Amino acid sequence: MSNKEAPVPVRATVETARTGPSQAPSKRRWLVLAVVSGSLLLCGIDLTVLHVAVPSMSRELNPTPAGLLWIVDVYSLTLAALLVTCGTLGDRLGRRRMVLSGFAAFGLASAAAAFATSTVQLIAARAALGIGAAMIMASTVAIIRVVFTDQRERALAIGIWTSAHSVGATIGPLVGGLVTAQWGWGAVFLINVPIIIVLLAVGARVIPESKNPVPRRWDLASVALSVTGLACVVYALKQAGEHAGVNWLVLTTAAAGSLLLYLFVRRQRRIDEPLLDFSLFHERRFTTATLCVIGCFGSYVALLFFLTQWLQQVGEYTPLRAGLALMPLAAANAVGAITAPWVSSRWGNRWALTAALALFAAALAAMAITGDTGHYGVLLLPLLGAGYGAGIVMTLGADSIMGAAQPERSGEAAAIQETSFELGAGLGVAVLGTVIAAVYRTGLPAVPNLDPAQRAAAEESFSSAEDVASGLPSETAQALLHAARQVYDQGFTTVLALASVGLVATATMAAVMLRPLRKR
Repeated sequence: MSNKEAPVPVRATVETARTGPSQAPSKRRWLVLAVVSGSLLLCGIDLTVLHVAVPSMSRELNPTPAGLLWIVDVYSLTLAALLVTCGTLGDRLGRRRMVLSGFAAFGLASAAAAFATSTVQLIAARAALGIGAAMIMASTVAIIRVVFTDQRERALAIGIWTSAHSVGATIGPLVGGLVTAQWGWGAVFLINVPIIIVLLAVGARVIPESKNPVPRRWDLASVALSVTGLACVVYALKQAGEHAGVNWLVLTTAAAGSLLLYLFVRRQRRIDEPLLDFSLFHERRFTTATLCVIGCFGSYVALLFFLTQWLQQVGEYTPLRAGLALMPLAAANAVGAITAPWVSSRWGNRWALTAALALFAAALAAMAITGDTGHYGVLLLPLLGAGYGAGIVMTLGADSIMGAAQPERSGEAAAIQETSFELGAGLGVAVLGTVIAAVYRTGLPAVPNLDPAQRAAAEESFSSAEDVASGLPSETAQALLHAARQVYDQGFTTVLALASVGLVATATMAAVMLRPLRKR
């Protein structure tokens, strides 16, 4: 997954001899799988569980538009930035130790997020959640490879492990809706704590320790360059959306972040043991499949996030109703993932990926044109199309990444595969969230009897407009809320249109770049 390892069969042989899982009872092996898959399910849920809780959380914490985007996607961005690093540390220090430490960090961060009383506290807690999730995800697949020595069992175990994260991300909004409706937004994090305690107790007893006999060097400079560079670029994006424009701070931060990322890539190409081996991207099919995963998963997670806000803020859905409204999307996504191998065998990976991306793009375009919170039936078919297309792309894209790499480099390819999913989730919300924030801020129409200070506050975000409206006369308040819903609806339509255009471009790239290699 996130380890730059020797070929898997060799690694398994060496490490099995050291840790002895081949003598472990069969039930213990499957119990190990249950623990690591349960933790991946939690990591996936936390990627999207906050989406339906955002309106109620915003009313309490009153974050700025940029602060809200940081709350939502600092988790996935931190996770993406640290996956490879934590994998390397797990190889050196021991994967059991890394995973159990990740459980503890995840549980403590969940408790901190549940009781956060300010935007800064919640952002910090969400970042800590990302660190804990990175520690968990980075070593679990290596543990599976060591524990499951039979090739067929191992393939089944990795399949279950892989699906756990996707299932978690898909059911996250429903879990968030159920919990928020009963106990408030903080409970979406608090429910992690008892589950983590059980996983920690069972994991400490059944997970064997394993290390890479020849661990790679942990390069602190590469870690600092990648994390700082990514943070600067995302910060610049969010500031541009909050202020609906570009200023010297945005330009300077973006330039600094881009320079740091350039230096990171340059360093990886020069050192003997890079954190991320960019030579894999010389294979065009590998690069294309990675970009397909980033674009598709980014659009999918962004759709989950903004759709829940749109349904609640424009359509006045309750959190529970908004979560239930996403279930057709989630079900179609699961069907797409299950049927992806059949689609690929019938049409080939190239045309299956191209068609699925085009279907996802068409569904978003249809939603942008006909979407109406008052007529959910009109949304149903586009939701089904979006979920089905995205499910196929996620499955076949991940398979194409692994298939394009040489078998002896499967560990490195898996690291990039997992990173691409998390990076896509973070960047999707960051980029499209910047767009919707800018559209809202610049498009709020004039409202009679609203003084300049009240208008400035209402322009901050939809939740700020609700706060302003609560202190206004009834007629003015209704006019303000109507205007805010109208402009948020415009922003959501703009985001759908841009995501659709991006997916069309990605589908075109897949059709061109995934063509078979010419035989010499």
